[in-house]
Amino acid sequence: MRYFIEFSYNGKNYHGWQLQPKAITVQGVLQNALTTILREEISVIGAGRTDSGVHALQMFAHFDTERELSDDLVRKLNAFLPYDIAVHSICAVKPDAHARFDALKRTYQYHISIEKSPFRYDYSMPLTLPLNVDVMNEAAQILFDYTDFQCFSKTHTDVKTFNCKIYEAHWAIVGSELVFTITADRFLRNMVRAIVGTLINVGLQKLSLTGFEDIIISKSRSKAGASVPACGLFLTQVTYPKEIFLQKSN
Repeated sequence: MRYFIEFSYNGKNYHGWQLQPKAITVQGVLQNALTTILREEISVIGAGRTDSGVHALQMFAHFDTERELSDDLVRKLNAFLPYDIAVHSICAVKPDAHARFDALKRTYQYHISIEKSPFRYDYSMPLTLPLNVDVMNEAAQILFDYTDFQCFSKTHTDVKTFNCKIYEAHWAIVGSELVFTITADRFLRNMVRAIVGTLINVGLQKLSLTGFEDIIISKSRSKAGASVPACGLFLTQVTYPKEIFLQKSN
């Protein structure tokens, strides 16, 4: 049987999602927990890759097993896993369901603290300089006019295409934070952090709306803004077609 596992994690202590030699990753820790509890070698395939220090409020992965899962597997996993990874559900899916390739949309949020706070330091980027949020939102709307976002991609990335379809992109003030929400069918490596860094330059009036659009057209990463710190970035939602899911297992 194939199963989807839904979980969340605090990325502070991990070198990202994907397995790496001599580094602690979320994928490695989750695989070890499933392998230990199910007493068979388990491999998990994630919905995507998050970089070192990035968090996930909702993440999915799939794994295969011939064992019948116990009703208390979620509880056992949470008891075994470290405090910064939490499993929420395990669901049986169709045999060909794929956590990465079947995902329809992914949503990220980036958090900026606009007031100094010692309690948000690990989960947001501190920035108390005045920002023009209205013009930042105007610039964000320009993203909908394009699909090629090579200018926001990490260089030397092995991908067949830099095309992404963006469904949502906007800023909102939430309490003492400025939050950027973006939804797309896929994301390039470092894409959200590079977009945020470039939009901050717009908000600081260092970059015009025309200049922002010119950067997209240029397809040059060197022309875009600096990547913002990973600590403020959260994967918040992954959307799948309902028909791939079977009955739920706990």
